[in-house]
Amino acid sequence: MIGEILKRFEPRRENLLDILHAMQEASPTNSLSKEDIEAVAKYVGITPAEVWGTATFYSMFSVKPRGKYVIRVCTSPACHLLGGESVLEALKRELGIDVGETTKDGVFTLETSSCLGICGVAPAMMIDEIAYGNLTPEKIKEIILSYRKRGEES
Repeated sequence: MIGEILKRFEPRRENLLDILHAMQEASPTNSLSKEDIEAVAKYVGITPAEVWGTATFYSMFSVKPRGKYVIRVCTSPACHLLGGESVLEALKRELGIDVGETTKDGVFTLETSSCLGICGVAPAMMIDEIAYGNLTPEKIKEIILSYRKRGEES
């Protein structure tokens, strides 16, 4: 599988982020393994430490297993002032986990982000690539329930 993903890209450093995205997307753990990092480094012609540094610098990558859905809660000043803390607390209660943790069933991982760039709808969060704004604790319950229902259908 690693080889198939790498073949889709030219072996150039400029493709590193795209390669890491593709590798993580294909991973059943929604993360980058040591083997992934070593293979990418060899393919691109840089050290594993350089790939590791990139993978751990950007919040969209993870080197530890994450849930099927990654929830990122915005902690920017705008979101904080408009109720972001209550949104985060509602998520913690609803999921039964803290920031940086994954639910026991492996469905959700809860993370924070310093800014999601959607201040006009603060407080906000993203689940994978889908943004949710104007959040309240009540809306959090509805959103999480909808994702849980998706899981039951698959």
